[in-house]
Amino acid sequence: MKSQSLTRRQFLKSSALITAAAWAGASAFTLSPQTAVDQVVLGKSGLKASRLGFGAGTHSGRVQRDLGYEGFTRLVHYAYDREITYIDTADGYKTHPYIREAMKGLPREKFFILTKMGGMPENPLAELDRFRRELGTEYVDCVLIHCKIEPDWDESHKRLMDAFAEAKEKGVIRAHGVSCHSLSATAKAAKLDWVDVNLVRVNPQGVKMDTNNDNVFDESSIENVPSVVEQLHVMRQNGHGIIGMKIIGEGDFKSIEDRKKSISFAMQPGLVDAITIGFKSESEIDEAILHMNEALKYHANKEQQ
Repeated sequence: MKSQSLTRRQFLKSSALITAAAWAGASAFTLSPQTAVDQVVLGKSGLKASRLGFGAGTHSGRVQRDLGYEGFTRLVHYAYDREITYIDTADGYKTHPYIREAMKGLPREKFFILTKMGGMPENPLAELDRFRRELGTEYVDCVLIHCKIEPDWDESHKRLMDAFAEAKEKGVIRAHGVSCHSLSATAKAAKLDWVDVNLVRVNPQGVKMDTNNDNVFDESSIENVPSVVEQLHVMRQNGHGIIGMKIIGEGDFKSIEDRKKSISFAMQPGLVDAITIGFKSESEIDEAILHMNEALKYHANKEQQ
């Protein structure tokens, strides 16, 4: 019988899964059916993204820009070889051109590209056209209103919301939503039918989480965790796609145990659909995949008990 050869990507994925099983002290034959690189559905949008996303905005994108075009491209291709196809960026990160260069030679249709628009531009549709030129793509999968803190952001940003809805109707974007940086803004987002996708700060340590004090931007308190999780449940009930951010505290979690704890928390069933982590090295990508696979297996086994 003629043997079948593995493609490079199939080999890399198989190797990563086997390594993940060894990491968890389990046999490769008892792997969880869920993995870090599964394509997951983002709520009512129906869009799919890899469960693990490549963040291009660590410290406002400086960490990724410091890699240079060549280094950034190499890292995106490394992630793609491991089937990470969700890329998270924003206009303010100044990484759109880096993504455009990195995407050359890769199949656009396999990627979920999410970006964000800050402020209140005079002509949002023109800005979206600029985004597409900078990213080198005819459409953007998802565009978020960036970094909302005020509790009435939906009223102050109605013009922007209407423009995003128009862009979605025209096929310029495929989904829209918001990223929030206060508890009151997050609570408002959780209720809105307009929101297809939420980007929410979440980790069990309470670092750089949405707070009850809207005047404090990056207050850290474990007391904030239950409040944010409560809003995640509201989003889920309303059919929103949910993506977690600040999973490793924007790089503040220097301990491997802290990183594992946070990823395991995010992977508990029903909490978020996907997560984004800002990467600067191949080893960080490998570690995140291992920790996510381990956590998904743990939670799956726990549910079966």
